[in-house]
Amino acid sequence: MKKAFTLLELVFVVVVIGILAVTILPKTESNTLYEAANHIISDIRYTQHLAIVNDVYDKNKAQWYKGKWQLLYSKSNSSSRDTGGYYAVTIFSDLGADQGGKPEIGEIAVNPLNPDKVMSGGYSGEIDWEDNQATIEMNLGYKYGISSITQSGCSGKRIAFDNKGRPYVGNDSSWTSSVDGILTKQCKLTLTKDSKSVTIIIEPETGYVHFS
Repeated sequence: MKKAFTLLELVFVVVVIGILAVTILPKTESNTLYEAANHIISDIRYTQHLAIVNDVYDKNKAQWYKGKWQLLYSKSNSSSRDTGGYYAVTIFSDLGADQGGKPEIGEIAVNPLNPDKVMSGGYSGEIDWEDNQATIEMNLGYKYGISSITQSGCSGKRIAFDNKGRPYVGNDSSWTSSVDGILTKQCKLTLTKDSKSVTIIIEPETGYVHFS
């Protein structure tokens, strides 16, 4: 004789599913914050990797140190050729003629997962966030809803690495020598979405990056 669920058991199952849905759905929504954090951690590690395997030292170039592979985050106005008013990340090596601290399209790293794209979510004057070349996951505001990115323990909106993987932090063209700007204490990068935030820590000397 086959057994069947009673009406009471069915009601109990429905109630349990309802409770699980209520508790799980908000977590799923907030997970986009951690998805963004995981993505930027991967980007930082990839920047460090590029710096180690591609030493930019050039004894014939006085300002070779400005060419360190670096990750820059920015937010520009919602006009053409920019980030769309969202926070976006770009990975590049400033080896161009001006070395003014801003990425040119030819200086931006190629996306290792898709060679047709570059490692940028948009940057004013160079690549629009909606361009086919842009990597939309690097536009943290549009893709993940990140409303704010702040740093503490360090200054500037960029993180660079030398050929030993050591982290440097600074602003635009503020690299004044090959050693200035080297990170001497923890750099904390805080991403905020709505009223929630998550902090990423970059350790000095090693450049090890992790959640707080």
